[in-house]
Amino acid sequence: MVTYNSAAYVADLLDSLPAAAGGLSLRTVVVDNGSTDGTVALVRGRPEVQCIEAGSNLGYAGGINLARRHAGPCASVLVLNPDLVLEAGAITQLAAALRDPAVGVAVPMILDWAGRLELTLRREPSLTRAIGDAVFGHHLPHRPGWLSETVRDERAYRYRHSVDWAGGAAAIVSAACDAAVGPWDERFFLYSEEVDHAARVRAAGFRIEYVPTARIRHREGGSGSSAALIALLAVNRIRYVAKRGRGGGVFRAAVALHELLRAYDPAHRFALRTVLRRSRWSALPGGPGSSS
Repeated sequence: MVTYNSAAYVADLLDSLPAAAGGLSLRTVVVDNGSTDGTVALVRGRPEVQCIEAGSNLGYAGGINLARRHAGPCASVLVLNPDLVLEAGAITQLAAALRDPAVGVAVPMILDWAGRLELTLRREPSLTRAIGDAVFGHHLPHRPGWLSETVRDERAYRYRHSVDWAGGAAAIVSAACDAAVGPWDERFFLYSEEVDHAARVRAAGFRIEYVPTARIRHREGGSGSSAALIALLAVNRIRYVAKRGRGGGVFRAAVALHELLRAYDPAHRFALRTVLRRSRWSALPGGPGSSS
């Protein structure tokens, strides 16, 4: 787990682990990215948890990599956001999916705090999907897959199947897959690190399996939001596509369209200005000299 000012909710996650992992042996590692709210004291009060203080905010990928280095020998690595609560058997169900050596990563069904489904399944980013999501947003949930990165048809969340990637709040990675893929890319301070990791998982010959019988609750607002984070989300989408060598400039225009059509919101206006002026990118969280 990677924490950052997570004292309000990380205890609930830690409390949920034993029932979620029935029949399994857990070694729990928490990397704290410079919390100032008592998170470290709370975690250090748990003798069964190893707490690593990063000393600064390494970002999500950086925190995951630091935790991996302290995990020791294991059959799999489970990555969790701190603002989750796992239902009974959730980890056991995810670990069972890894018994198939072709499955490198398993991801759960995620529900909000009221029990409503969160649309966490995704398709590989593309120009047409970026344009479709920019223009239609949450509307037309049954539109063709080439017009939406998010899998919006709730029927697809009822059965187990392989996916391109899923939101990074929770995922279990087999030891073989982790060794083959290696560290998470820390150039993605936050957002798109899970997209990049999933692409490398697939390139290494592994599948990413959605397991709906593994259910996890997500606390609304626990991950936080701000204009800077919305801008970082937009910019890291562009960075990911550019890294894959798939026309980052044209994709950047599609991301700008997405922000332009939502520019009535001040946060999206800020994101639009940031997308259009590359000189602003280094000032985002995780940029040079940033301690965000």
